[in-house]
Amino acid sequence: MAHVDPDAEAVGVPESDLAVARAANPRPIEAVAADLGLAPADIEPRGDGIAKLTQEAVRSATADAAAAAGTTVLVTGMTPTPKGEGKTVTTVGLGQALSALGESTAVAVREPSLGPIFGIKGGAAGGGYSQVLPMEAINLHFTGDIHALTAAHNLISAALDNHLHQGNDADVDVRRVDWPRALDVNDRALRETVVGLGGSAHGVPRENEFVITAASELMAALGLAADLADLKARIGRIVLAETADGDPVTPADLGVTGAVAALLRDAFRPNLVQTNEGVPALVHGGPFANIAHGTNTLVADRVGASLADYLVTEAGFGADLGAEKFADIVAREGIVPDVAVVVATVRGAKRHGLEMWPADFDALAEPDPDAVRAGVANVRRHVEIVESFGIPAVVAINVFPDDTEAELAAIESTLDDAGIAVARSTAYMAGSDGALDLAELVRERAGTGAYAPLYDLDAPLREKCETVAREVYGADGVEYVDGAAADLDRIEEWGHGGLPVCLSKTPYSLSDDPSLTGVPEGWTLTVREASVSAGAGFVVVKTADVMTMPGLPAEPAAEGIDIDADGDVSGLF
Repeated sequence: MAHVDPDAEAVGVPESDLAVARAANPRPIEAVAADLGLAPADIEPRGDGIAKLTQEAVRSATADAAAAAGTTVLVTGMTPTPKGEGKTVTTVGLGQALSALGESTAVAVREPSLGPIFGIKGGAAGGGYSQVLPMEAINLHFTGDIHALTAAHNLISAALDNHLHQGNDADVDVRRVDWPRALDVNDRALRETVVGLGGSAHGVPRENEFVITAASELMAALGLAADLADLKARIGRIVLAETADGDPVTPADLGVTGAVAALLRDAFRPNLVQTNEGVPALVHGGPFANIAHGTNTLVADRVGASLADYLVTEAGFGADLGAEKFADIVAREGIVPDVAVVVATVRGAKRHGLEMWPADFDALAEPDPDAVRAGVANVRRHVEIVESFGIPAVVAINVFPDDTEAELAAIESTLDDAGIAVARSTAYMAGSDGALDLAELVRERAGTGAYAPLYDLDAPLREKCETVAREVYGADGVEYVDGAAADLDRIEEWGHGGLPVCLSKTPYSLSDDPSLTGVPEGWTLTVREASVSAGAGFVVVKTADVMTMPGLPAEPAAEGIDIDADGDVSGLF
């Protein structure tokens, strides 16, 4: 059940997410754990309102994958604007609403990266009266999981360069080293680097790069590992480089698999916190939603689905990228969505109706019901994508304060005419009360489908790519350029052809061109590069360069963040 402080009832638009978080009256974390049937001995407190599950609690909850019998609700969305459409707010608000309806519920979301927190104004804790607490701690260091990932990633980097320095018995070709270094801060100056300078005592000179930690394959491997033994096996088979003969070189070849896994022992255990209304929330993992699967960890989902009747989790970007990866990669590991929520907004639909790129948010603030109505075609297409996997879908209209009634009605009526279930959500402004209609729809639709992945794993890699391109993106076909076809052939020769594909493209269009809005037709997907994430367990297929180390903007959010003499932080959202 939801635990709402009656003196902190939501009224109107919140002053700020931080103000709402500080005004909350959180429950003891032991009480939150008890809602999931966990005893005090099953958690390890990490400060006020934060705990890690013990290894034994994780093992008990996930020992039998079939025991994850709770209803799994996947929150995805339409093709977003660069500001996003509010999937995390909807995820948290829906979880609170299901709890308010009497359902045992857990929410599961990704951990925030420090990169966007200090770069652009936005975290990953939800917002308003639908966020996870303690918001400040979650957005700043939290339990140190991402720092552990950074250290583990760079241990592999150090071991690889040390191997080159100590004689290179594995015959690594220094021109074909793909493993970068990692840092959880936006720093464009580190995108392309040279290491090993300064003479023979300092290593072997070679080109290198940095990625933000969320883009590390190690993060994706952690996210999909079933247990510590599986994590260790995944680490051992990561492809770091190639030999002079073109054979893969892995952490197992360097003898550091065990050490890397040891650094991730605690990071593997899910973090337990709570929402504004005291609903249990698992905040764990944070892989990229483009070159990886873009959701929280498999182990957190399994814990939530085992210990609660409803698990509400989310996938990155729109259904073409996020829900497809969940259905074709994550669900094959045993967490199958029983229902999906496609988040839509007035401004998102309006952008497509106006065929606008780049997004002009001042222009999108101008009321235009006709443009909204025209843009609903994009929302409908994302519903079709979800349902192509046999997963029933409902649409949540995430309401913003300046949305007009005519615009909201335009989305509702257009979807109603198409026979698509839709409900408004004011969860940002009203918490659980604002998502009750959505929760009722979710309960009604859950379990009415029959999940099936889009392709068989034994199909050739190119056939998998072409299936996703046609059936999900709506492309007429696929063109392979710049050696991409040879990349896929080499991956199959290495024995990884049975993996699912993880296609990487712009999130701002169903196509691979962000300027193509709505539901593009008559186009061909261009594949430029492919690489294997053997540890994570998928093949990354790129349609364009992907920025894996962002830079800071002209006015980074870090300039507005401060701390006073009492240790109180200001400027966080």
